[in-house]
Amino acid sequence: MRKVQTKFFEFKSRRQPLRLRVGGELERFTLAYEMYGRMNSDKSNVILLFHAMTGNQHAAGLNSDVPGLDGRWTEEVHQGWWDGFIGPGKALDTRLFCVICVNYLGGCYGSTGPASLNPATRKPWGPAFPVLRMSDIVDSQMRLLDELGVRQLHAAVGASTGGFLCQLLATRYPERVRIVVPIGTGVETTIQQRIMNFEQVTAIEGDPHFKGGDYYRGPKPDTGLALARRIAHKTFVSLEMLRERAREEIVSHKPPHGWYEMNHPVESYMLHQGDKFVKRFDANTYLRILDAWQWFDLVAEGGAADLHVLFERCRGQEFLVFSMDSDLSFPPAEQSKLVHALKRARVPVMWITVHSDKGHDAFLLEPKLFTPHLQQALGH
Repeated sequence: MRKVQTKFFEFKSRRQPLRLRVGGELERFTLAYEMYGRMNSDKSNVILLFHAMTGNQHAAGLNSDVPGLDGRWTEEVHQGWWDGFIGPGKALDTRLFCVICVNYLGGCYGSTGPASLNPATRKPWGPAFPVLRMSDIVDSQMRLLDELGVRQLHAAVGASTGGFLCQLLATRYPERVRIVVPIGTGVETTIQQRIMNFEQVTAIEGDPHFKGGDYYRGPKPDTGLALARRIAHKTFVSLEMLRERAREEIVSHKPPHGWYEMNHPVESYMLHQGDKFVKRFDANTYLRILDAWQWFDLVAEGGAADLHVLFERCRGQEFLVFSMDSDLSFPPAEQSKLVHALKRARVPVMWITVHSDKGHDAFLLEPKLFTPHLQQALGH
């Protein structure tokens, strides 16, 4: 497997700070990113890939170390999360395209976020880190593209919350992307998502070690963050796949916290998922992204009156929308709303439903189901 390294873009500008939607301004910030393949002479072959909520910039190859992350770069993330999709002859063919993936602003894998040092205090930002919206994440990445001299993307691709970012890029910067590929996403935050996101917020904030987000000098709110992960994890895979994955688990009867004794493999499996997750993620980052998700408003953040007006800007683009029939996190009804809005605005769109038993995680695990459609849309 090819070894890759994370690169860092440092933005500094008092004259043109990054203006955040509700959180003021950032005169300086860092974005961690990786690049696969080479830009052509006019830099028209670039694909911007948005990762999902708890993903990172490391989408392909092997990266065994990113410095300064306080141990969060665990073995679990050494292999690129979309390695089956990116490379020579793959869906995002690096013989033809240059693929760029960036850790979200507010993230915890090298981009400036709550766990980063605040240059004004030389201490972690913690709860003082600015409030973020999804459009801020997109705007920050456009600053990176400006620095790299990329005026128009060949494509923008993103799954789950990354699909929110895809749509924001397409509508906020319609002239800067040709092909838009949202995978397993929607045009709004659903009621079910709001409830589950709220449960996760209260799980983290209810941990006695959270201390309002100012926990970096002492014990971390691992119990709350692990519970938040377990709340979310049950929507990532279908219930049948969850049963299959848990089948290999050894049931530990030792009570993890109190008197209750676990008695089924699925309990051990979910306990393990939460305990594994806290080693690689930061609770404040988790809350910042959840907050941006709760407040996600495609129309308002795009500065439009309604979806029809918003998507009319995209008539010069082509959309490829993916659904996964067993997706519990973003069910196909959510992509149906997106496709209907695109067609009403007369935007060219193709809608593909992938049939998989792996639920929302199908976009990570089954490249063979997506590759032919991606190759056709991207123009192999």
